[in-house]
Amino acid sequence: MSFLNYLINGLSLGSVYAIIALGYTMVYGIAKMLNFAHGDIIMVGAYIIFNCMNGLGMPPLVAILAAMALCTVLGIVIEKVAYRPLRNASSSLAVLITAIGVSYLLQNVALLIFGADTKSFSSVVSLEAIKLFDGQLTITGEAIVTIVVCIVIMVGLTLFVNKTKAGQAMQAVSEDKGAAQLMGINVNGTIALTFAIGSALAAVAGALMCSAYPNLTPYSGTMPGIKAFVAAVFGGIGSIPGAMVGGLVIGVIEILGKAYISSQLADAIVFAILVVVLLVKPTGLLGKNIQEKV
Repeated sequence: MSFLNYLINGLSLGSVYAIIALGYTMVYGIAKMLNFAHGDIIMVGAYIIFNCMNGLGMPPLVAILAAMALCTVLGIVIEKVAYRPLRNASSSLAVLITAIGVSYLLQNVALLIFGADTKSFSSVVSLEAIKLFDGQLTITGEAIVTIVVCIVIMVGLTLFVNKTKAGQAMQAVSEDKGAAQLMGINVNGTIALTFAIGSALAAVAGALMCSAYPNLTPYSGTMPGIKAFVAAVFGGIGSIPGAMVGGLVIGVIEILGKAYISSQLADAIVFAILVVVLLVKPTGLLGKNIQEKV
């Protein structure tokens, strides 16, 4: 039963990575840029929820909705102020450096406002744990809610992108920004919408991550953000199902690595497997080869 417990914990952790990776993969798929500040938006969302629940006495659901709204605004502002002026830059390195700068800015602002002390985060999940096989297998409420939320978000995003007018506009901008603009699509608005959705998902991920791992600091989003990026690349960056598959696989590998090999080597194992996969299939598990016309 120990293996099943580890597997469920891995799926729960992987679901958090998948939700974060969905934000990465949407922004890259539409805007063709990597928002490395995404992990820090998770941290901001978690702090908003923490202060809404502990300082203002809000119910968990209301606190999460407030965090989603504020993170949405933050994502739109970051896109407009930091990334939009560099969209037509001659080098993609400028955008990458700016993303890293935004990441450090958010971390240091959080340090100034909230301090460096570790906060004890109260779980937003009230669901009781389920015990099976005479208590040998325990499924926590956080694990159940996290996995279900991940599936719902993945299905919802897939339907949104494929079935709605805004989703079709995203696909058009992803294919060719210039042609999309000539067809009357508001490119700036579409990219801003992508950042808004990704940032709202970051707030949800922050709530679920800190519910399962209740220590919150200004650096809480850094490593999960990196691992979620690995998950997005692993699954095929730009692919919504790929982000979910990549997140789940990375989460399971990490937990099983800690349990059966070494807790200190678990992260190294995750990155080593990523390297192997990319050597065999550079586009990721569900990524597609794109042929550029010359």
